[in-house]
Amino acid sequence: MSRKPVPAHSGERSRVDVLFDKPQLLPRLFGQYDQNLVALENRLGVYITARGNRIGLEGTAEQVAMARDVLNDLYMRIQRGEEIDSGLVDAAIAMASEPTLDGIISAERAETPPIMIRTRKKTIVPRTPAQAHYMRELTTHEMIFALGPAGTGKTYIAVAQAVSQLISGSVQRLILSRPAVEAGERLGFLPGDMKEKVDPYLRPLYDALYDCLPAEQVERRIASGEIEIAPIAFMRGRTLADAFVILDEAQNTTPAQMKMFLTRFGQNSRMVICGDPNQTDLPGGVTASGLADATARLDGIEGISLCRFTAGDVVRHPIVGRIVAAYEGE
Repeated sequence: MSRKPVPAHSGERSRVDVLFDKPQLLPRLFGQYDQNLVALENRLGVYITARGNRIGLEGTAEQVAMARDVLNDLYMRIQRGEEIDSGLVDAAIAMASEPTLDGIISAERAETPPIMIRTRKKTIVPRTPAQAHYMRELTTHEMIFALGPAGTGKTYIAVAQAVSQLISGSVQRLILSRPAVEAGERLGFLPGDMKEKVDPYLRPLYDALYDCLPAEQVERRIASGEIEIAPIAFMRGRTLADAFVILDEAQNTTPAQMKMFLTRFGQNSRMVICGDPNQTDLPGGVTASGLADATARLDGIEGISLCRFTAGDVVRHPIVGRIVAAYEGE
């Protein structure tokens, strides 16, 4: 494989050869039509050549080091049986500039245990530095606030962690909740029974569940009560012990609702509160968001972690990240 050199940034040129001991894995590393290598060249400004199991990298010393780390990271993921797609390649490139994080595993740091969440259907790995930090916090703190725009993986990763702990038996129940509707949970005008009224607003939580567990297991665990999906109003008066509890779209709670929810915390439980402080849909006349109020009060409290995401952490289509950044710049 050889392509036209990509212009490098200013700086002294450097060349490094990277050897891989399993040539049969290299087609997956390169991607279809070498698309992964092309992405590396375009994003990092390096020139890549491949001969057998040897990949040559040419560029500035910094560019070459980053490209080497990305290739080693992707190669190790392939060895672990992970699927490599364009999103993961882009994430690995973005994380290459964060050498203190475990998301990039260079040859010199191969002994570092990878950050991942295993579920019945897939293994979730961090795709941005903020996701890596978030996944670590989910294993070490009892209450986590995940703040940032849509598409950063806040709720999805929380559901995956909850499913993993439910499977392992470290919690007995998984409880997923969110404000049912924007207009103060006024459901009476909607057709159907209560479940039919609120299900459309809880659908993103169902989607995340079905992505982590086979459909029959989701249905069976919901029927048995191991998994509960309900609007926040249904949490009143309960104590949620031995449970992994997730509140999604928390920016649409009032301070009173948020206080009610947080005080449901019970023994051997973990609670994750997800939301975007910049995108509230509270009903007319309500100006105070329960999420903003809670984070202002609880920041720095022992046992509580605040994880913040930005537009740079959006892992959906790249245009979504650019849209979020444009709106954040208003």
